[in-house]
Amino acid sequence: MSRKSLIPALLILPLAAACGGGASANEPVAREDGLAVLREPPPARPVEAARLGSAVQEARRTAIVAAAERVAPAVVSVNVLRRERVVPRSMWEEMMIPPGAEREVAGLGSGFIITPEGLVITNEHVVRAASEVMVTLPDGREFDADVVGADEVNDLALLRIRGGRGLPVAPLGNSDGLMIGEWVIAIGNPFGFLLSNPEPSVSAGVVSAVGRNIGGAGGQRSVSLDLIQTDASINPGNSGGALVNALGEVVGVNSSILSSTGGSEGLGFAIPINRARRIALDLADDGRYRRAWIGADVEAVRAEGPRRLAEVRISQVVAGSPAERAGLRRGMRVVSIGAKRIRTPLDWQAGLLNAAYGEPLEVRVMEGGRERTIRVQPGDLPSMGAERIQALRDFQLVTLTPAIRAERGLQSEQGALIVGLSDAARQLGLREGDLILQINRVRVSTAEEAARMLGQLTGTGVVMYVEREGRLAATQFMLGS
Repeated sequence: MSRKSLIPALLILPLAAACGGGASANEPVAREDGLAVLREPPPARPVEAARLGSAVQEARRTAIVAAAERVAPAVVSVNVLRRERVVPRSMWEEMMIPPGAEREVAGLGSGFIITPEGLVITNEHVVRAASEVMVTLPDGREFDADVVGADEVNDLALLRIRGGRGLPVAPLGNSDGLMIGEWVIAIGNPFGFLLSNPEPSVSAGVVSAVGRNIGGAGGQRSVSLDLIQTDASINPGNSGGALVNALGEVVGVNSSILSSTGGSEGLGFAIPINRARRIALDLADDGRYRRAWIGADVEAVRAEGPRRLAEVRISQVVAGSPAERAGLRRGMRVVSIGAKRIRTPLDWQAGLLNAAYGEPLEVRVMEGGRERTIRVQPGDLPSMGAERIQALRDFQLVTLTPAIRAERGLQSEQGALIVGLSDAARQLGLREGDLILQINRVRVSTAEEAARMLGQLTGTGVVMYVEREGRLAATQFMLGS
């Protein structure tokens, strides 16, 4: 097309619309200031508008629009208040801030309603150590909520809205059937009330990958396993929101991003809804999730040559564990666990994460050139069945055993494992899963020893040394009298 023909293509339609072939009685008369088009609307053309509107409206109503309309009313904003211990960052702050000072910190995230009575799925890190939880619906209604239960390993929590009744519900789909490249939308509340209104926002993308394992590199011990990867934008505040397929079904719980800036870079991750559904059912029963444990660890064995992938073999079987009873032995090469093919040790951990307590788990192994399937009946985590020792009013402890050491991947051979903490104890910088090794200058061997020492130190200062994620950590605090 020449330059001459291009100009009319850009200008003729606006001129024709403005001139309309001459003014009529119903059209605005030109005024000297040239603002008539702003003061009065153009004349209605019912027939042409109806035809054009019908075609455009049909084109606008895509599957993504329909999916957002179906799920968005059940996506909520989750706002929390938590109390944190103030840690001095300088000598000046040490002089100015009194010992044990606390501050109130606000946090935010998203969630989605799964029952008309107000059960809400969100991320565990959204409500961790929260003293108050408030849920805001897209229509602006606000409700106080309680944390029914949470599982830190899976980063999932279940809330219950107080006084909930007849609330909108998000339809749940099947994450096992996800296809790479299919359309998905992320619905949540990025940046919370920074955007002023309570309605959730929607971003679209595709399923980039499934079964993603993240972490474990560069000395990092914490990992996230078997996640859905998407390039739909997920930003701070989206955590706990819904990842939705084109049918308007929730297929994942938005959880995390990989980013060098803190914003979305097209690497978002969601927890599969099939896992979240199973965990939510357990939490709704009694507030806790029973993870499957079989008592076997694996290791990667590198082959010679340029092969990138290593074989994964069983490295340890705990005496008396379900794995030992089923016949798993050290040195067996692992081919698959459940429906998951094993290529790395993280695949093994992901397979265990998806296993259900009390349901038989099939482990396919190779030994002596022969491949066979071994059925293992998972049991409770050893730390769940161990005797709990109450220390003061703030700690629940269990004595470290070989089985608990294998369960938690701990390096130390003795100590007292923290399995329960009061809100006050959490503000001291301690966490569930910390292994108490030493209190002041005395080594700790059992939970009973730790409880006795803490009872003798009321009204004094305490320095507690713990093993956390393979490292030695210390926290200092004052025990009340």
